[in-house]
Amino acid sequence: MRAMLRWAHADLRTHRGEALFLVAATAGIVASLLLATALFGYATNPWQRVFTQSHGAHVWIHTGSAADTGRLAVLDGVAAVSGPYRTATTTVSSRGARAGVELRATDAVPPATGRPLMTSGRWLDPAAPDGVVLEAGLARALWAEPGDRLTVAGRTLIVRGVAETAERRYRPGDRPGTVWALPRAVPRDGPAGQVVGLRLTDPGDTDYTVQRAVTTLGAGAVGDISTWQQARAEAQGDTKLLGQVLGLFGLGALIAAALAVFGAISTRVRGHLRDISVLKAIGFTPGQVVRIFLVQHLAFAVLGAALAASLVRSVGSRLPGRLGDAVQVWQGLPGHLPALLLIPVAAVLFIGAATCLAAWRAGRVPPVPVLPPAAAPGGGLSGPARKALGLRVPPALVLGWHRAFGRGRRAPAAVVRLALPLLLITVALGAWTTIERFDSRPEQLGLAAALTARPDGTLGEREATALLAANPDVRAAHPGLEVAALVPGQTGTIALRGLGTRERPYPYSIAEGRAAQGPDEAVAGQGLLDLLGAQVGDWVRLTAGGRPQVLHIVGRSIEPENGGRVISTSLDTLRENDPGLRPSLYQLQLRHGAEPRTVSAELADASRGRLEIHEVTSPADHLSALRGLVAGLITVLALIGLTELSTTIGGSVRDGERDLLALKAIGLSPRQITTVTVTAVGCTALTAALAGTALGVPLAHWLIDHEARATGIGAGIAQAPSVLHLVALTAAAVAGAVALAVLPAARATRHRLADTLSAVA
Repeated sequence: MRAMLRWAHADLRTHRGEALFLVAATAGIVASLLLATALFGYATNPWQRVFTQSHGAHVWIHTGSAADTGRLAVLDGVAAVSGPYRTATTTVSSRGARAGVELRATDAVPPATGRPLMTSGRWLDPAAPDGVVLEAGLARALWAEPGDRLTVAGRTLIVRGVAETAERRYRPGDRPGTVWALPRAVPRDGPAGQVVGLRLTDPGDTDYTVQRAVTTLGAGAVGDISTWQQARAEAQGDTKLLGQVLGLFGLGALIAAALAVFGAISTRVRGHLRDISVLKAIGFTPGQVVRIFLVQHLAFAVLGAALAASLVRSVGSRLPGRLGDAVQVWQGLPGHLPALLLIPVAAVLFIGAATCLAAWRAGRVPPVPVLPPAAAPGGGLSGPARKALGLRVPPALVLGWHRAFGRGRRAPAAVVRLALPLLLITVALGAWTTIERFDSRPEQLGLAAALTARPDGTLGEREATALLAANPDVRAAHPGLEVAALVPGQTGTIALRGLGTRERPYPYSIAEGRAAQGPDEAVAGQGLLDLLGAQVGDWVRLTAGGRPQVLHIVGRSIEPENGGRVISTSLDTLRENDPGLRPSLYQLQLRHGAEPRTVSAELADASRGRLEIHEVTSPADHLSALRGLVAGLITVLALIGLTELSTTIGGSVRDGERDLLALKAIGLSPRQITTVTVTAVGCTALTAALAGTALGVPLAHWLIDHEARATGIGAGIAQAPSVLHLVALTAAAVAGAVALAVLPAARATRHRLADTLSAVA
């Protein structure tokens, strides 16, 4: 044991650079995995982020104005109380859009518990008594921004800010939005009540605390109760696709990191084959050799993992951009401490296993290594290399290519390890361009209309059509209606949509089959086809409003709404079964360059408030966080790729040591010898980049379409990265590899010339 420790210590002093690199590589990979975990938690659970930052309440109880909510503060398990706040239910309108809201009287100082998080503008100020703050979802529905004016019960209020909250969000026709206002701005006449929030010591006792609260206040005094589980479930439903995509990215990053660590350890152990032969010659057993390297690398791994965990915990939140925000939020999540411990421990265990495998192979090295004839120095060049020399290609380039790909199985392994992070970066770019496609070309993804107009009962069909057609920015107004329908054998409902006419059909995005043209023809979303087990060409029977409807599915459309459980036909087809049907909405296509908010305000003024207009929501609104997270993912993958690239450079420099005598003997200058190593690294990086991008493009297409199909939207939404992006990625990988290889390669040419046979051994 003493001899083993002495050799390990001597080896550490002799190869300080290698030890430092392995510690840095371990720290970089563990830090990358921790950052990937933080990004995953940040993106897939935005509700938890808001809840943590706002010190949210676990239970919100709406009661009558006479209820004594002060007694809730003394209940067991209640850590803090927010409120009570006086409320008033009313309707607010802005730019032709209307929404039901709950006005909540609050102070000029934001509460400590259940504090709204300002995303734009400012909080309430007594100097502006008519100012209000809107919940973010409500603000989007009303197209309201700080400075806009709202009409509430005949009174004009000014939007001072927009805030996020961990409470249940605004849903049109289901749940009113929250408007925070000073007490004097909340009317006392009309429907009134109060709301109080409870933050619990143990969130698992929510149901028990709710029962205690209802018993304390009396069942008749409680109007509505919402819990943190309900709010979280609603919020997480919008991020399901994002969570699945990021989960796959995390798995890929884990595999890439594992391969990078294994490559670094194998390269270092292979560089000590001569020392291993000496150790075995003086009496070390294969088991002792394995234990030496195992102890060394476990020490390096523990040091690197501890360094990474300490850095992420201490300075991770100070990183710029989305990464810093993700780490800050992740550190406040309940499960971050187990992840902070388990990921480094798992990395150390994996490094131990990889070391055992590499050291076991090294332990089989004979005490007096025999050089295989095929590996003899000065072995023949390949046919293409000899032809390149005959064409007067510079010898340094030809020898560099030969070193990269003429050394057996190690070259393909290095290419695979370096190609994996580049492949994942290509997939991330594919996700980015797909999200951008929803914004730049929404008509290709089932979002041909920009606005939805709903007339009230006083506006007839002919008058509404004429009013919409009179606006020069409205290119087409498609009349339609949407009703809930039942299908045989199913307990839930689907959406039956009649939109457009046969003369002017609505431009659905058809991914399979064709558009509906004749009587009883329809197109369906992927979610509906999966629900019914149907396919394009089948007939389906529906029941809507007590009337049966038999439709022939002639195509599959991309349906971002309602989980794809939508079947769409023309309004004329529905009228054939029920001539009394009248359109309840109009889908408006705008001319290119028209601003939806401006058109909405113009139509609202022209209709004198008889049109309720909303902007069509896009899945990109829910996946907007992915844009910032793609940059973070690329950074994480780049760190993993940089680790593997450093390993490749070290292996190429070490392989060049045995050729140093021969290269100088044939007259190559130190600069040319440096070029040989740089060319070998550059060729490896170029091959890996070409392979990664070539495989990443179809993988990104398949992955995104597969996830879209699973969520009901349907395949056909994927957009491959542009050629410019792929060329830039390839160029960056090669340029980075060459830049990093120049200095080590130049230093290697000045080393003491070792015996060629010993270097090969």
